[in-house]
This record gives sequence, C-alpha cells and structure tokens, in this order.
Amino acid sequence: MYRQCMRTRGCRIAPWTGLLLALGGIVCVLTLSGQRTVQAAYPLRQQHVGADQRDGIIVPTGQRIRPAGQTLAFAGRPVDLGLSPDRHTLFVKNTESLKVLDAVRWQLIQSLAYPKGETGSMHGLAVRKDGAAVYVAGSQKHLLEARANGQGHWQWAREIPLSASTVNPSGVALAADGRTAYVGLSIDNALAIVDLGAGRVTAQIPTGICPFDVMLSADGRTAYVSNFGGRRARAGEHAEPSAGTPVVVDDSSLAISGTITRIDLKAYRSAGELSVGLHPSDLELSPDGARLFVANANSDSVSVIDTATFRVCETISVRPDPHLPFGSITNALAVSKDGRRLFVANGGNNAVAVVKLSAKAGEASVVSGFIPTGWFPGGVCTDGVNLFIANVKGEGSRERTPRASGWNSHGVRGSVSKVAIPDDAQLVALTKRALIDARVPQTLLALEKVQSGLQPVPVPRHPGEPSTIEHVVYVIKENRTYDQVLGDLSQGNGAENLCTYGRQVTPNHHALAEEFVLLDNYYCNGVVSADGHQWATQGAVSDYQEKAFGGHPRGYLFGIDALTYAGCNFIWDSVLLHGRSFRNYGEFDWAAGFTPGGNWFDVYRDFQSKSGKITFKALVQLETLRKYTCPTYPGWNLSIPDAVRIEAFLREFKEYERNGEWPNFVIVYLPQDHTAGTSPAFPTPRALVADNDLAVGRLVEAVSHSRFWPQTAIFVNEDDPQNGWDHVDGHRSLCLVVSPYAKRHAVVSQFYNQLSVLHTLERILGLPSVAQLTAQAPTMEACFTATPVLTPYTARPNVIPLDERNKQVATLQGVARQHALTSEAMDFSQPDRINEDSLNRILWYAGMGSDAPYPAEFAGAHGRGLKALKLKLTPVKDDDD
Repeated sequence: MYRQCMRTRGCRIAPWTGLLLALGGIVCVLTLSGQRTVQAAYPLRQQHVGADQRDGIIVPTGQRIRPAGQTLAFAGRPVDLGLSPDRHTLFVKNTESLKVLDAVRWQLIQSLAYPKGETGSMHGLAVRKDGAAVYVAGSQKHLLEARANGQGHWQWAREIPLSASTVNPSGVALAADGRTAYVGLSIDNALAIVDLGAGRVTAQIPTGICPFDVMLSADGRTAYVSNFGGRRARAGEHAEPSAGTPVVVDDSSLAISGTITRIDLKAYRSAGELSVGLHPSDLELSPDGARLFVANANSDSVSVIDTATFRVCETISVRPDPHLPFGSITNALAVSKDGRRLFVANGGNNAVAVVKLSAKAGEASVVSGFIPTGWFPGGVCTDGVNLFIANVKGEGSRERTPRASGWNSHGVRGSVSKVAIPDDAQLVALTKRALIDARVPQTLLALEKVQSGLQPVPVPRHPGEPSTIEHVVYVIKENRTYDQVLGDLSQGNGAENLCTYGRQVTPNHHALAEEFVLLDNYYCNGVVSADGHQWATQGAVSDYQEKAFGGHPRGYLFGIDALTYAGCNFIWDSVLLHGRSFRNYGEFDWAAGFTPGGNWFDVYRDFQSKSGKITFKALVQLETLRKYTCPTYPGWNLSIPDAVRIEAFLREFKEYERNGEWPNFVIVYLPQDHTAGTSPAFPTPRALVADNDLAVGRLVEAVSHSRFWPQTAIFVNEDDPQNGWDHVDGHRSLCLVVSPYAKRHAVVSQFYNQLSVLHTLERILGLPSVAQLTAQAPTMEACFTATPVLTPYTARPNVIPLDERNKQVATLQGVARQHALTSEAMDFSQPDRINEDSLNRILWYAGMGSDAPYPAEFAGAHGRGLKALKLKLTPVKDDDD
C-alpha cells in the first residue's frame, strides 16, 4: 500500500460504474468503483515537447494539453483570479503583473506591472463588492490596491504595508462594507486585520503554519484560514523548518499536518483549529454557508466542514481512479451558484474535477467527470454560466521575443481558460479527453501486478519482476540544455549555433553519447533548481513549488523547506522501504564550514597537493537522507571542484569493491557545470564545465572497470535546463545512459524525461512508482538490449585546463569588463541567488564570443528575499554510516 494512499484512507470514492476510454481503437476500461481492467493504452507519439499539433501541445510531463473552451495565453504564471461584480471583467494574478481581461469578449485588456520591489505571491486576490478596487497580495510585505482611472484602465493606487519585514502575504478576504481586509501572512503565521481607510494593520491574530487562503462567513463574524503547514509542532515531535517555523514531519521529512483555523472576528482570537488533509489551500463556502470546502493539495482530496459544528463531515477523493498514487494535486475550488456542484482544480491531472455534492447528511458526494485544462490549473471561479480557470504553466516554456532563435525554460507561457459549464452529455466527452490527455491509462498500466516465473531483463515490465541490473547510479548535474552541450553532434537533432560547450569542453559527454546512447528527445520537468531537484528525486512537485515563483521569499533552496515537498516518497525512501540499499553523495547537501576558508583555486591547489588541509562538512536537513549521506563528499558549493567530489566518491567506491558489497542505489551530485560567470574568483565557465565532464568520465571509468559493472546502470542528467538555449524547447536537456546492457552507438529519439529515468530505475530496483506522473512516464527500454557488452569505458582527458582563470577586471574592456563586474557581484553561495537573465548573457558571450547575437531576451530573477534566509542544517557525522 502506498503511503500516500494511506493518508487519504476513509475517503469516499465516486461510485462510477465505469468509463470507456478509446483512442484510435485502443481501449482502456477504468472501473472507478474498485475494480479495474486495463486492456491497453495508446502509446505516446514520437514527437517533441512543445510542438504545436492540431490535437494539442505535448508538455515535458508527456501529457497533452487540449483545454476545453477558449484560452488566452501570456507570459508568466497565473496563480489566482476573481470576477468583477458585474461579471464583465476578470482579474488574474500573474507572477509579474495583474492581468485585466474582458470576460465577455474574451480578450486581454491590460497588463499592470507590479510596483517596484513587489511581485505576485502564490495566492491572494480580492475584488471589492462595488467593483471599485482590486486587492492583490504582493510577494514581500504589501497589500497592493488597484483602482480604475476612469478611462477604462487600472492603476496602482496604494501599497499598504503589512509589516516592516518580508511576510509573504497570501489569501485576501474583504469585509462586505469594503472597509477591512483580512490577509494571511505566510511567514509570520498570522492573519492581518487591515484598516483600508487608514491603510494600516490594526491587529494580527495567530493562525497555524503558513496561512494560505482566507474565507469570511456571510455575517462577517467568522474567518476561516487554511494553514498550509498545519498546526504548530509540540515538544518532542519530529519537526523540520519552513521559513523559520518548525513543521511537523514524518520519518521521511514530509509534512503530516494540515489545519483550518476558525477566527472570531469580534473577539479577535482563534475559535479553534481543525485537522484536514495535507497542504490545505483554497477555501470556498457553500451558498448557504453551511459547508466549507477545503482543497488538500498533498492529499488529492477535498475536506468538507460542517460550519455549525466545525467538524469534517466528508472527505472527497478527486483522483481519477482510487488505485492511483499521489499526484492529482487538488489546489483550487469554485462552487456552482446553486450549491449543487463543486469544481476542483487538479494541477497534476491538468483537469477540473466536477463533483456532484451530497444533498443531505450521510450521502456521499460523487465525482461526475473532468474538464481538460491547460498545464497545471491553479485557480477557478465561476459566473454561474462559465468556469474561468488559471493555468499556472499554461502552454509550457513557449514565450519568447520574435528575435529568438532558441527556447529557454524561464519563458513560461501561462494561460486562462473560459469554459461553458457542461451538461451531463458534454461532460462525458470532456472526461474522456481529459483522462486520455492526462495519461491516466498509462498510469494504471504501470500499477499492474507482477507476473511470476519471468526471466530477468534490464527493464522489467512491472514492478517486482526480475532485472539483470542490481546497481543503479543516478548522477544529477546543473542547468544545461541539449543543444548547449550536444548540439554539435550531427547524428542527433541538434543546433550547433547554440552549442556553447561542445566536444572540446565536454569530451566525455560526447564519447559516452556516441559509444552508448544519444538521447535527443529528452526533457527536464522543472525550470530552476528549487523545483528541478524535486522532480529529479520525487517525481512530483507541490502546488507550493508551482505557485511560488514570485521571488520565492519564503525560501528558495532545495532540501531545506518541509513545505515544498510533494505528498509522496522521495526515491531513496522507496528504495529503503523495499529492502534495497542506498548511498547519497551530495544531493540535498549544503557543504559548508571550510577549514580553513578559501576560494576555488585554494581548494583545487590543496586537492592537487594532497595536503588535506582544507576540509568541509556535509550539511543535510532531511533526517533519512542524512543517515545515508557520505560525510566526506561535499554537495552544493561552487568553491569546491568536481574533481574533489569525484575523488571522495572513488575513495569509498574502492572500499566497496574490496568488500564486494555496493549499494543498490547511489546518487551522485556533480554541480560544477552550473558555472560562476566570469568572476575572477572562479575558473572560466568552460573550465568548470570541463571539470564536471572529467568527473563524469572518471566515475564511469571506475565503475566500468569494477566487479560491479556487469550488473550496473548509470543515468546522468541535469536538475533543470535553465542556463541555456535549445532550438526544440527550453525544457530539452541531456541524459546519458551507460551500462553493459545499454545499446552501443545508438541514437534514440523517443520521448523521455526525468520521470522516465525515475520510472526506469524503479522498475530495475523492483519499486512501485512514487507518484502518478512517474508511473505514467515511458520507461527507457529503447536504450537497453538483452545482450550485455562488458567492454569498459576509458575516460577522456580534459582539453581545457581545469584551473583556466577568468581574467582580472582591470585587463578587460567593454562588454567583457561589464560581465566580469556583474559576475563578481553575484552571490554563488546558493543556487540561483542571482539574476538568471544576466548569467545567461554572460555565459553566452563567454562561450560564443561577443559577435554572436544573443538568442532572446527574458527576465529570470529568482533571488529576491533570499538574503534573510538562514540555513540551520545538521552536519553529517562519520558515525552516521
């Protein structure tokens, strides 16, 4: 039984008699009342991500996007929306602007950029009942007020301060008279009472952890607040931090509490806290006020609260099938005007579930169908006739200027859909489309039972069937696209004009791609390190991750915020729970505490001399991961060469070979291909990439010459592709598959992504899929053969000197000088704590020359609000082994 299924045990599943899905004569029968029979499922077409097709757009998850109704797309991530009282205007909270849409003519009227210093937080928009003002929660410390200027346009009227420090406001509710606003302060764990006339906070009322949404009762006497992080930790409980607050977690460091706080607005105090599902987010009241609906993003469910008794009276599972693991990510709600139906945004399924609500106590609400949306619906409202849906990722990374010759992952093109509320017959057709496009049949196929008596194969068809491979090495690197590294390989679908780090810089990547498998249709699921490492290790991200791109003020880094994790196991938890062994080298580790301190060149000289004077400690927050982490292997720290990292790995590997025992699953983090611009304190970008390339080559060489090689597979990929360009899609990246069972001298153009790697290694190690999107991802059989070739690999020496230093600023002029000054001012102590647009320009000109025209213009800053972030991690001790 999956942990995530157990968390929603007791939910009432919609008693559907069955659903027939057909596409091109291939049929899958889903019997959602408890029995299921999967006869077949259509295969993913061999096409590239993002390519416009008459039948939709394929996004990096492999899902097809064919939203119902009418769609408007634009740059950015829309996370919340609201209608004007006359229902003629739709306001959309985007990450970088407030979008104003004509809801009748369905056209964009205005994009109102946020005031300087603010972006949009992950939730929070309210329209005054008279339509005279709109209030938006900024990402830092202001409630932003917009008013019409009398000429058909809106402008910012005020920035109302909520605090002197960053509080990351979220949900916003307005009193009926328009005089008071109630705003959740996610970092301060409080509800702010704002006097809109005076423009100031008059009181703060404590809530649970990370208040997300606020809903007022009709009489204005009560406020309900959804607490994304649940209740406060009690003495002795296992807790890990989120934005400075301890969050109650389980043994795998996943948050295990979600609550609703009821607040007495007359007495200005809490009137109780009620446990609901995990990551409670959006709230809606029934028209009569008798029921409060709560979207539980990390439980794939909706909690129904009886407001009279303040008790949960029903829990509605909205997964397309009860057998599915976590991954629907239920995060936004709207109630029909008659109170009979609930519309539920399932971010992971790219669909809105339509729920027929129970008419009386004791009856069960029923999921009656699904409406297809854009990529990751994250906001829903209705005018009684239409649904308006904010699709956070919309059409994927497809936004660029006309001058662009390539795509970048930061170019997100979100969308908003307008869909006429379907009748029963229309809903049947929409449901069929929604579940096919969400790849639900493929997910169910992946959950079929193991067959006995089978001979071992490299990649078994079902979890638990035997594999010829016993050891999997999973290498995670940083931030490169396919074209940036392998675009010069003529046998693949590359663009040499975008190849910054070609064969001379990366001889081992090229040799491995040529000697084994060249994958030219492979994609990362994430866009930055914060979500990229989540995708790479969990196969899913939370709605928190998808919506927090307005500066990430609560914290950006991966592996240190308990509320960023999705509601499923990390891959290492699954490995350990199923009796397999594991070792971590650097993932989710923040190497710090140099003794003595030094820059990259000091560390490299110490490494070359073998003096051992410079040492460091591994710092890992996740307790389970910490126990299995090599204490002498440093994780993220760009002042440490990958040459040092791989030497630490090889020392332990030699011990394993002497003992004849080696873990079944090994993660190796090699981050130096991130580079550090042209700062004189670091080697050149190409030298850091060459350092990374040599480390990969040495790892493969060592393993392939060892006793473990006949039963080993090595997967090498990036966490995200953000610091480069690609002519196919900004998510396309590189992946290497190396094994005696890997094909030799093969080009594989089938669609694969990071989830494919996770799904493949799950099959190899006999594990069930940790999440829906992982289960539906195509496994990588096309990369393997049944007949092993045991010829080992010999690492290619570096051509670029690893210590090739960036030039001193005083020796430079023009653009090169400016880039060096900009790089020198950048903070590389943590990932992406800089302006990505600036770094990408620096890397482009450093690698391609000042005469090469820059491919595109975009903004990608993700460093706002990070300076206040303090890491409090636990060092890895030698005796943790």
